Amino acid sequence: MCHSQIIASQCTSCSACEPLCPNVAISEKGGNFVIEAAKCSECVGHFDEPQCAAACPVDNTCVVDRALPRYQAPV
Repeated sequence: MCHSQIIASQCTSCSACEPLCPNVAISEKGGNFVIEAAKCSECVGHFDEPQCAAACPVDNTCVVDRALPRYQAPV
């Protein structure tokens, strides 16, 4: 399960994050983009950092809960 989320009140619906997600976990709902936790791997195995956070033009809108360990893929 992923620990990334998009803060809806800050999302400008620019869609910069959606095409970068290697797991197709990001979609538009009700005018804002959301991350489907069951599909999100926080880009582990694909990139060094979550691409949604790297691409988002609004600081602290696509966030990862740093208090929790990054997703660990099943072995």
